[in-house]
Amino acid sequence: MEKDIYLDKLVRRDIKPTAIRLLVIKEMMQAERAVSLLDLETLLDTVDKSTISRTIALFLSHHLIHSIDDGSGSLKYAVCDNSCNCVVQDLHSHFYCEKCHRTFCLEGTHIPVIDLPGGFTLHSINYVLKGICSECTSQK
Repeated sequence: MEKDIYLDKLVRRDIKPTAIRLLVIKEMMQAERAVSLLDLETLLDTVDKSTISRTIALFLSHHLIHSIDDGSGSLKYAVCDNSCNCVVQDLHSHFYCEKCHRTFCLEGTHIPVIDLPGGFTLHSINYVLKGICSECTSQK
């Protein structure tokens, strides 16, 4: 039953399901936060680093995941909703916890689209809030 959720995610984005792809999407979804390539390499220690990297590139090209530059020095990746097409209107804010260094998608907090001067073309927006997450705050 659980495998069907991951299989459905891949099929919706026209990605041929393989054991590795199912494993990567499963780990990403179970993390419930944005993960870096290093996070995935640690979680999937039996999978070759280049295989994980190629899988991430494939997922990005099919808009199954989105990348986040949270200012930590390494890109993070999060699984998109089924309705997301990774266009500017689908973008949302992210929160970077300065204590535990995790990055969370704030899907209910959309990024305002700014009117640009003529001749400018917008491709993406990066809106990252920084502070302490609720889990770290409750540990005080």
